[in-house]
Amino acid sequence: MNGLFDFFARVVRGVLKLALGVMALAFVLSLLLATLVVVLGISLWALITGRKPAPLVVFNRFRETSQRYTQGVWPGRGPAQPMGDVVDVQAHEVPNAPAPRSGQDPMARVIR
Repeated sequence: MNGLFDFFARVVRGVLKLALGVMALAFVLSLLLATLVVVLGISLWALITGRKPAPLVVFNRFRETSQRYTQGVWPGRGPAQPMGDVVDVQAHEVPNAPAPRSGQDPMARVIR
């Protein structure tokens, strides 16, 4: 009897694994189909309106920015251009703002 129960247990496990595998495959295929419908819808909407889809525009901006800075070059300077001249300036002291009069509010200048 024990061998018969083991056989049926293996059969039930196999059928259960097969059923779960089929359900997982159906789930993945439904997600792919839904993604395809959304992409086609966005593409048709972009064709009708004549504008690029917003996610594509954002992705292109990120890609251009990353390409610009991955080369180690800041915008406006090529790799062969020098950084520029260093200019020394004379330092001078900036005087403090005049103290407020005793009758005035110190925040009166900011509020105006």
